Amino acid sequence: MKNPTPTLTQDNASFQTSTDLATAQSPSAARHRFNFGLDIGVNDIVAVIQCDHQLPGAARRFTRQSLLEYVRQLRAQGHTVATVYEACGFGYTLHHQLIGLGAQSLVTAPVRLSPDGRRRKTDKLDARQLCLRLSRYREGNRHELPVIRVPTVQEQRRREQGRQRAFYLKEVRRLENHGRALSLEHSDQTLPARWWGPRNWKRLGPKLDPWVREHLESLTELIRRFAGRALNLTAQLEASVHGQKLPKGLGALTAALLDGELCDWNRFHNRKQVGSYTGCCPGVYSSSGLVRYGNIDKHGNPHVRTWLIEAVWRLIRYQPAWPAWNRMKSRLLLGAAVRKKTIVALARQLAI
Repeated sequence: MKNPTPTLTQDNASFQTSTDLATAQSPSAARHRFNFGLDIGVNDIVAVIQCDHQLPGAARRFTRQSLLEYVRQLRAQGHTVATVYEACGFGYTLHHQLIGLGAQSLVTAPVRLSPDGRRRKTDKLDARQLCLRLSRYREGNRHELPVIRVPTVQEQRRREQGRQRAFYLKEVRRLENHGRALSLEHSDQTLPARWWGPRNWKRLGPKLDPWVREHLESLTELIRRFAGRALNLTAQLEASVHGQKLPKGLGALTAALLDGELCDWNRFHNRKQVGSYTGCCPGVYSSSGLVRYGNIDKHGNPHVRTWLIEAVWRLIRYQPAWPAWNRMKSRLLLGAAVRKKTIVALARQLAI
């Protein structure tokens, strides 16, 4: 039987069909199930394609538009298409485009795909392993792929508000420290905290070395712009939860940040799922009756974990009667390392 699927030309810009393509479009033609393992790159996409239960084909390179056109043609012929790729810095735009074409698109957490443990990693090998895992996943083995929940476009943009705020605050600290180091290196003068503020700068400016002042002025303009943007985002985040019933122990800003990252609080069905998402669960080694607990696995959302830990530090300072804190307060006397572990444990309890 000849391959009924379209084949790409060498430049991946146009498609030519095999001799069976015309018959495949007829109502009586067989419908096939295709699995696409995708390795996403900046300029192209490496895909390994499996038809039904056949062996996966050779890896092929697509542009994003040519891949979407290929999937569109397969769907137009009535074939079933499923794709999988690892979550990466390119977001979920491709996922939404594939869903719009009628394909079943899965996005997984990054995993180690080398089947034999050897130190080999190429785009072709990764795409092939994803294709094979997708095939087994669709046969019912749900442990083959760690599928993640893909946020909607609105949820993703709301989440980006909190991350943009963190970015601008980080830039403010970086530029502030750069200006402080510049002053120490060239004038042996220590700048105070928030030296770039209008009141502090008005007082410090005339006392600085002229060369140092010239360079700090440009930094001051950048810092004030970034700080102002961070303040605007903070106000927007707090306004987004105005009038809502906040979770116990959280302020408006922390609640808004957690809302943006979690997207939907109701997607968790038990305590274990909540603790796992925070990444605050300890690692476990258990064999032959021997059980050892290690450091937290951090297999969760790092932003959520950071904000929960910050919230716990505020809770024990401003709400010392918190029952969970009173039960574990005595552990603070065991040293700094145990104190940090205690805070992480309280963060997990707060999330649950």
